[in-house]
Amino acid sequence: MVAVSLAVAAIPEGIPTIVTIVLALGMQRMAKINAIVKSMPAVETLGAVSYVCSDKTGTLTQNKMTVVKAFQDGKYIDLDTLDKTKYDTLLKGFMLCNDASIASDGTEVGDPTETALVAFAKRYGIEKSETEKVMARINEKAFDSDRKLMTTVHVTPDKKIISYTKGSTDELLMRCTHIMIDGKVREIGAGDIALINKTMSEMSNDALRVLSLAIREDNKEAVEQDLTYIGMIGMIDPERPEVVESIKTFKRAGIKTVMITGDHKDTALAIAKKLGIAEKPSECIMGHELDELTDEQLKEKARGLSIYARVSPEHKVKIVKAIQANGNISSMTGDGVNDAPSLKAADVGVAMGITGTDVAKGAADIILQDDKFTTIEKAVKEGRNIYENVKKSILFALSSNVSEILVMFAAITAGLAAPLTAVHILWINLLTDSLPCFALGVDPNSSSDVMNKKPRKNGESIFAGGGYAKVGVYSIVITLVTLAAFLLFPIKACIDAGQIPYLGNIIERLSGSEALLIRSQTMAFCTLAMAELFHAIGMRDTEHSLFKFNHLDNKIMILAFFFGLIGQVAVTEVPFLMDIFGTCRMTWKMWLFVFAMAIVPLIVHEIWVFFKMLGNKSSKKKA
Repeated sequence: MVAVSLAVAAIPEGIPTIVTIVLALGMQRMAKINAIVKSMPAVETLGAVSYVCSDKTGTLTQNKMTVVKAFQDGKYIDLDTLDKTKYDTLLKGFMLCNDASIASDGTEVGDPTETALVAFAKRYGIEKSETEKVMARINEKAFDSDRKLMTTVHVTPDKKIISYTKGSTDELLMRCTHIMIDGKVREIGAGDIALINKTMSEMSNDALRVLSLAIREDNKEAVEQDLTYIGMIGMIDPERPEVVESIKTFKRAGIKTVMITGDHKDTALAIAKKLGIAEKPSECIMGHELDELTDEQLKEKARGLSIYARVSPEHKVKIVKAIQANGNISSMTGDGVNDAPSLKAADVGVAMGITGTDVAKGAADIILQDDKFTTIEKAVKEGRNIYENVKKSILFALSSNVSEILVMFAAITAGLAAPLTAVHILWINLLTDSLPCFALGVDPNSSSDVMNKKPRKNGESIFAGGGYAKVGVYSIVITLVTLAAFLLFPIKACIDAGQIPYLGNIIERLSGSEALLIRSQTMAFCTLAMAELFHAIGMRDTEHSLFKFNHLDNKIMILAFFFGLIGQVAVTEVPFLMDIFGTCRMTWKMWLFVFAMAIVPLIVHEIWVFFKMLGNKSSKKKA
């Protein structure tokens, strides 16, 4: 029976169950903040993220595009006095080379960038549905993230063929051989290109998304060569105001936010400055520059990069691997089919729930139902909180089980009778271990300053940060107070008989009186149970004093403590339970001694916090 007792004490059988329940409840809480977790381990991994890689459009910005600038004939156009006849090609070109539409009731259907172009033409009385009736589309080449262009071919009312190509200015210019100025077409010159690039940079520096338009006539094929440049527009996509605060929170938490976008680097940098992601051009890299770097070179460079501009979805995998190569844990957002590989490659793949494709959602670990960046911040906070709670639960369970082992081992090694019977240990594991362990697993106290700590390192042990010391110290403390309670009456019996309380005399007293043994075991049983209950209260926060956190915010802990207390009183007061557990009735003096011993772990907690506070102050002075 002693061997069975030790075996029961040695195995913290409740830990796997508690961890599973805590993670499952964490998934439920994340669902309430619009983060659907598909993989249970992702809950814990998210709490260790040190890099959050996010798309710009729609996640960091509002994804509500509006055309605010236009450029043609070598000059900016005043949008308030725009002559729709003079700029007919620019307006219709952007509107027709487009898959979006705006219904008569104002409902927008399609990509926000394209709906903004339709709205731009509509502003001057040009309706897409009406125009398409007289300029039917006969061919097209869909947008591609590598080409960064889209082309549609139309038949005009006088039976001429015209194709419109819109997209990235720098990509479009490489395919243009002519330019239209004041309605006349001529060969494009170096001066024209320089002016266009200068204008593009000006718009980009104003945080505008820039698109250019070119045309080609008399070719039914959607050819993207020998084009005639028409002009460009600049659209604003305002940043989400709440994202700024989330990025500040991430910085405090030691998490780096990385912007990934298909926009020009000047546009990306302008937005990044407003959001607080980056300050200098050196923190930005273009997609074509990525192609020129080896994996080792990108690994080194990635440490100082915060913006990846003009990148394709294929580049995302390369970015993720470079971040991971530096020992970081990465989160990657995505919504397209081509984003699936990077979502799989990242430690935590995050898909958009509203704009995301089924492929992206299938590849991701987490789906954001509201597509908001702030939801990632909430999810990271929840992930960190869950990890802290799991860690507290495990350390509490281990220190409690180790103390049970040490109590049994120390007494038996010394030749004493077993301080606890098998049923005592089963009861402690069932009542005073499991419920407080669960209460620690759902403790809200961890969330108070969890985002003011640096992310844990990749592969860090759950015992890091003094875990072994906590288990060791509290196990020894609980063991000593339990043994003190066990030896109280044998020592008193020796003194009352005029004997010196040597070990031999104590052993003789315990073996010679069954009543004395039962009383001593009852004292050890109650002290160990109550010490673990008090220890659970202290384990809620080992960084701060008991007087500095709210004990009422964890109602499950309150319930666990009083349920354990009532249960412990019951097994020493209810006759049939006393027979089952082999206990005796406790006097108020015995309970007073039990409480005096059981509260020692909380005193040790305060001493621990005090010396830790002194150590932190000393470290700050040295720094």
